[in-house]
Amino acid sequence: MGSFKIRGGTPLSGSITPQGAKNEALQVICAVLLTPEEVSIQNVPDILDVQRLIELLEGLGVVITKKSAEHYTFNAANIDLSFLKTDTFYKKATAIRGSVMILGPLLARFGKGYLPQPGGDKIGRRRLDTHFIGLQKLGATFQYDEIKKSYRVNAPHLKGNFMLLEEASVTGTANILMAAVLAKGKTTIFNAACEPYIIQLSKMLNRMGAKINGIGSNLLTIEGVGELGGTAHTLLADMIEVGSFIGLAGMTQSELTIKNVSMADLGLIPEVFRRLGISTQQKGDDILVPQHEQYAIETFIDGSIMSISDAPWPGFTPDLISIVLVTAIQAKGSVLVHQKMFESRLFFVDKLIDMGARIILCDPHRATVIGLNHEYPLRGIKMSSPDIRAGVALLIAALSAQGTSVIDNIEQIDRGYQNIDLRLKKLGADIQRV
Repeated sequence: MGSFKIRGGTPLSGSITPQGAKNEALQVICAVLLTPEEVSIQNVPDILDVQRLIELLEGLGVVITKKSAEHYTFNAANIDLSFLKTDTFYKKATAIRGSVMILGPLLARFGKGYLPQPGGDKIGRRRLDTHFIGLQKLGATFQYDEIKKSYRVNAPHLKGNFMLLEEASVTGTANILMAAVLAKGKTTIFNAACEPYIIQLSKMLNRMGAKINGIGSNLLTIEGVGELGGTAHTLLADMIEVGSFIGLAGMTQSELTIKNVSMADLGLIPEVFRRLGISTQQKGDDILVPQHEQYAIETFIDGSIMSISDAPWPGFTPDLISIVLVTAIQAKGSVLVHQKMFESRLFFVDKLIDMGARIILCDPHRATVIGLNHEYPLRGIKMSSPDIRAGVALLIAALSAQGTSVIDNIEQIDRGYQNIDLRLKKLGADIQRV
């Protein structure tokens, strides 16, 4: 496994452009299975999770052409469903969480699908109930093999239905949506996720011939169609990278320009960092983060301690909770960080405490950060990346720390951040991949 060796404590400067959105990429790449016609996708991030999904689709028979570094075409005219029974498919599907989203398209177009328990971050329980309950509402039969830990769905004919989702799952909504577009009749999805990723997927499907209404809300209505055609699609900038770079600028006392951020799709992200004391300036579709010698956490109107928590969109995205927590380490003041969705996502704070951070882990979901106000620098240590977002949070801490840090298991970071070491070097970071 690879490692990053970081010599921290040096301010960065310059501009950086976010990659295409990882979470959107996994959805829209799965959607190519819905049509035998060519689909062109641009701004595709060169990250491990996307590479793994592309390899999985190639195994299914999708013809994939790399037009340039970030531009691919996909043609799923000749799908080989026998690949689903192979050891190669099992290995590839279990390596990535996003593989679950092939089920909806396969079920819609071919009437059946199979998937072993998908992999992904070890951040706590991540139920798949929403996916399968939704597909069952459309008429699919569901079987779970406890020995092989695999799922099988079958439905010769999908039929539209009304469903109220218990959980506003992003990937669950995407899976159900991709199945419903080819189901007979009308499907209504209430309490649907409405993240920008779902908006983008819905717009792409409509360009392919689907009939989806209510895009951007939590109430989607879909009129099933007989077939879908090809289209061209461009991914949004990755809002998680945007938030990560805002936090990086604050922690390292740097002035950074974040280019082409798709400002209208960032939601509460700039506002939450403003509550931490990090101001930003909009320059067209760019964000300028000026150098902050200090930044102070706000309190609530009644003077009580600030708390920041994740919530379904348009609430604050859970993927940035780790970044907010690490950014608060050098703030003036205190904040309670509440990660509601995943019970293991805060377990990386012991490494931050070893670096000198003042953090109280209240329970698996909550941590209180008492800011150091840049009066005491963190110190470099050797550590390991437990998941994508915690890995980048540790990387930000290391870049702000005095001395040398080593981060092992950086494959976790590579799953979600494209060439992050090379891009940070251009900003002046002292980072080596070893």
